[in-house]
Order: sequence, then C-alpha cells, then structure tokens
Amino acid sequence: MPERSGSGEPTGVSPSRAGGRTARQRLALITLLAGCAWAGWALGQRSAPPSGSAQRQLQVKVQSEVSQLQDRLGRGAATALDRQRLLSLLLGLGRQAEAIVLLEQMADQEPGRWSLRLLLADLRRTAHDRSGAERELRQILNQDPGQIEALQRMALLQLEQGRGREARSQLQGLLNKAQSPTVEPQALAIGLLLADLMQRQGDLPEAAQLNQQLSEQFPRDARPWLALALVRQQQGDGPASQRALVQARSRLGGQGAQRLDQVAVSWGLTDLRGPSGAPAQSSGAAAAAN
Repeated sequence: MPERSGSGEPTGVSPSRAGGRTARQRLALITLLAGCAWAGWALGQRSAPPSGSAQRQLQVKVQSEVSQLQDRLGRGAATALDRQRLLSLLLGLGRQAEAIVLLEQMADQEPGRWSLRLLLADLRRTAHDRSGAERELRQILNQDPGQIEALQRMALLQLEQGRGREARSQLQGLLNKAQSPTVEPQALAIGLLLADLMQRQGDLPEAAQLNQQLSEQFPRDARPWLALALVRQQQGDGPASQRALVQARSRLGGQGAQRLDQVAVSWGLTDLRGPSGAPAQSSGAAAAAN
C-alpha cells in the first residue's frame, strides 16, 4: 500500500492508478504558464437562471433578439458584432446546428481568423462530426502546418479514431523540421504536444526522454519540467516528480510558483520550498529528475 498524506492522497501512486488521475492533472499543470493555453473564444458567462415569470420573460426577450439578428443577417445588414452576438445566443440556447451554419459563414468571410475555424472544429466534434472537424483543422494546417492549436485538436481527433500512430508520425516530422538545422522556438510547443501524445499512448519512458531533451534545449522554460513531473508522477516515482517540480519552480515566479506548490501538495509531495522559503535545492537535481 502506498503511503498517504494527511489529505488522504497517496504519496506514491502506481502507474495504473495514476492513469486515472492523469487527465485531471495534465491540464492544471501544463497551463500554469499563460502561453500554454489553447486559443479560443469566450462564449460568455452563464449566471444562475431566473425562475417563474422572470425566466419566461427572459426567454421571450432572447428569442426576440435572435429573430431580429437573424432578420438583419438575412438582409445583409448585420455587423460583425451582430454576428458574434447571434452566435453567442445560439450557442447559449443549444441551437448548435444553426450556430455551425453561422460560424461557417463567419469563418469563410475572415479566413485569417483561425479562432473561428477552431471553434467550428470544436462544434463539429461535439456534434460527432469528426470528419467535418478534421476538414476544418486541415484548412488551417494547409496555411500554417505548425499552428499549435490546430495540431492539438488534430492529434486528439486522430487519437479518438484509433489513428494515434498517424498523429505521432506527423508531429515527429514537424518536430524534426523545427529542430534542424537549428532549434526553432516552435519546437517547444510541438515537442510538448508530441510528448503528451506519447504519454496518452502509455509510452512513458519516451515521453520522459523527450521532455528532458526539451528542458535542455529551452533551459529557461518551466514547461518541459512540468510535463516531466507529470510523467514521473504517472510512473509512480514521487521523488523524481518532486525533483522535476523543483526545477520548474525555479523557473517560475509569483503566482506560478505558489500554484505549483499547491500541485505538489495535491500529489502528496512535500513542500517544494526550502526552510527559508526559497525553492528547495538538491545536488544533481536535473540529472536525477531524468
């Protein structure tokens, strides 16, 4: 039995049990850095729904606004803000098919605005139209093969369809190009995505090796160390995971470091800070993390 922290979380987790927690941990960990988040649209905040007559009045008002906007759109008098407002309302009402039609028009009118086609791909995937989602993503990748948000979604689609080997081969090819003859900045994002795919496929040693390589190629960036910590945690190696988190913490500051401390505690690891509050240090930490 693994030891448990005071919160009841195991300090050493077997690979099989860690696999059940990995999906929740991955996003919280990797997105500690602002630059790691996917691009997308904010679809608005939903407040608690009113009740009774107030709710009925609100529904009538929303439906009326949708009708007015659709009429304006049909007459060719709708502005860009009108279309965005209509899209938001349609999505809020769950009228996904109409939202897809509108979004297709918007994406065609602004082909350089990738966020529109990314959202369209997301809607098609939600509607179980994976071929349609892939078609939208390929339109982006045909213009920019290294567009990371589209690559992320494409890899997920391919993995869901049992085409993980294809996704991996494509990402490896892109990574090779980004690393030769010199290492380009985009190699980091592509490499992290490839390592994440390896991890999802259960190839943990290869994922760890790639994250270690990225940490050496981008020594000031915390993300490879964060990803490596997650792999080590999934492998059940708590000490190595903690050493990787210490390396990541030394490259973060302020709120990022504080959130990383919370991650360590949630994993049942000891405090990443030394007695003085500075990041804990250990001899050969970088080599040991590997």
